[in-house]
Parts: sequence; structure tokens; C-alpha cells
Amino acid sequence: EVQLVESGGGLVQAGGSLRLSCAFSGFSLDDYVIGWFRQAPGQERKGLACIASRAGVKYYPNSAKGLSTISVDNSKNMVYLEMNNLKPEDTAVYYCAAIRHCTDRYVDSDFRSWGQGTRVTVSS
Repeated sequence: EVQLVESGGGLVQAGGSLRLSCAFSGFSLDDYVIGWFRQAPGQERKGLACIASRAGVKYYPNSAKGLSTISVDNSKNMVYLEMNNLKPEDTAVYYCAAIRHCTDRYVDSDFRSWGQGTRVTVSS
């Protein structure tokens, strides 16, 4: 069974940093890539970063470059998203997902499975 579980969200002051974690199971990065997304209330889902293959090839959509850094620990089946200099507009629920490929524009059929999300709140 494909599963993804996010953790690491919380309340942080503006200018602070967070590292989100995504524990994945039931597949390997040879089968799917893993992407990080966020969705703020009333806004569309936004792709932030994607990592492919055990070699950890990274992809950042043009609209999200510089916002975060994605990394992988294959020994632990964990993918991380590090965010620095957080701003109140970064407040959102952050999700990781198993997807077919990394791209700037996703369609529903690209997604294999989603985690439950982890909430990030940045206070001013």
C-alpha cells in the first residue's frame, strides 16, 4: 500500500525556518517521484518541489524557485522540505504526494497518492 505521512508543521514566527518531513512506504523512488505542495485557504494548490529517483534529482517549478529545498534520505524512506525566512503568506497546509513525474503543471492523473498534510502557520 502506498502511504505518505507528513510531519514537522507548526507555528513559526516570520523569518523563521522549518523542515517538513514526508515518510513514504509501499513504493520506491524508482516507481514514483515525490512532490511537495501547499494549499492556503481560498487558493489553488501550488507545487513547491519534486524529487525523482534514488539519485535525488531535484526539480523546482519556475514559480517556486527559491522558496524551499527538497532532499531525500533513501535509507529512511524520507523526503524533506526545508524552508527558510518564512513569511505570513507561507501559511498553508503542506502536502507530499507520490506522482508520476515532476512538472510545472500537474493533472489529476499524475497523482498516485497524497499524505494527510501538515499545517504551517507563520505569524507576523
